[in-house]
Amino acid sequence: MIQLNPFARFSAVPARTGLYDPSQEKDSCGFAMVATMRGTPGHDIITIALSSLRNLEHRGAVGSDAGTGDGAGIQIQIPDRFFRAVLPFDLPAAGLYAAGIAFLPLNNAERESEKALITEIALGEGLAVLGWRSVPTDPTHLGSLARNVMPAFEQLFLSDANGTASGIDLDRKTFRLRKRAERELGTYFPSLSSRTIVYKGMVTTLQLEPFFPDLSDERIESTLAVVHSRFSTNTFPSWSLAQPFRYIAHNGEINTVNANRNWMHARQSQLSSEILGDLTTLYPIVTDGASDSASFDEVVELLELAGRSLPHAIMMMVPEAWENDDAMDPARRDFYRYHSSLMEPWDGPAALAFSDGTIAGATLDRNGLRPGRFLVTDDGLVVMASEIGVYDVDPRKVVRKGRLQPGRMFLVDTVSGRIIEDDEIKDSVATSGPWGQWVNENAIALEELPWREHIIHTAPSVQRRQKT
Repeated sequence: MIQLNPFARFSAVPARTGLYDPSQEKDSCGFAMVATMRGTPGHDIITIALSSLRNLEHRGAVGSDAGTGDGAGIQIQIPDRFFRAVLPFDLPAAGLYAAGIAFLPLNNAERESEKALITEIALGEGLAVLGWRSVPTDPTHLGSLARNVMPAFEQLFLSDANGTASGIDLDRKTFRLRKRAERELGTYFPSLSSRTIVYKGMVTTLQLEPFFPDLSDERIESTLAVVHSRFSTNTFPSWSLAQPFRYIAHNGEINTVNANRNWMHARQSQLSSEILGDLTTLYPIVTDGASDSASFDEVVELLELAGRSLPHAIMMMVPEAWENDDAMDPARRDFYRYHSSLMEPWDGPAALAFSDGTIAGATLDRNGLRPGRFLVTDDGLVVMASEIGVYDVDPRKVVRKGRLQPGRMFLVDTVSGRIIEDDEIKDSVATSGPWGQWVNENAIALEELPWREHIIHTAPSVQRRQKT
């Protein structure tokens, strides 16, 4: 079967030619994470996040036509109240359905054909299609380049065919649908989840909200939001490569990405998961033609859906500088030792914001070369961004402020309504398995192999054996 590349559609990225190689593209961006610890969602979180995004305009870029942005987007929780108000069909209880935007052809016949094929794949994966919704858009202010490669936007709503799977269990099924749609049809979904939804595109930070009028609707509510402004340095923009991705927003670059991708490809034959089913129809896990950030997100997604917590997955991929830290807690050190045999570090410099719809957090890789600042107000608002000042707040309301530190993690749990500190996060993950025992019982070090005396053979002896 010919595998299609979803990142090649609706893109201004040219093919490799002359001295230009799209695999060498890098980008330098800005992000913000907004969350509330009050326990109830609200449209105010969307408003604050979009305001923060507009204040990151200098972190993005525009094309020569001045109206084509390198990319901007927002990730929020599934807006259940909004969907129930605008959809002409019924939805099951929150958590029992998944939703996501599909980038589809503008041609009506091609679009309907692709939707029918997606429905067919969904049925094969044990999913029921509840319906489709055309997403309102206003391309008035887009540049000609963005309009020329713009897709049609339709939201797909799904549930488990048996009506039992919910939350992450449902997301595992939609993951299989999405991966197959990408490989077999070339369809790109910014997200397809029961927990979060992403609105993004080849727009500027100022254009995102006017382009997607949904975002201005007061019925769209969330307790968290992640926004991103893309600056693709000396590179070309794309609708699908705008951020946030499904789990992360990234500022910086992954300088080890080629090796990381190669190792993921090399290990595919050994991957297995009882809860994800047969993975061979979903390969490659890391899509050719994706950006370094997109590749990182694809691996995070696999690790999280395969049963690890999101902080666990991030710790695997972005470890601390643990090898020579004698002061590190032994359990945490054992965690990193064990996982170093499973996953090589995705080294930056990189700052990452991440969310699974319940927690929202950020981490800075061990190089520590990307900024990250946060503040907490007396009413439970948390704003983390790639720089201070993205959101104006009365200094008298600020009860805490700080910065991301190399190798450290910052996490907000919107359900328990508290900030979880780096040590608590990592101690919890580090003590979740007998990592040290597994390393000691199974790891083989080269220096422990039997030593044998090296014998220097004479030339006639070597020649005789070579001819044997």
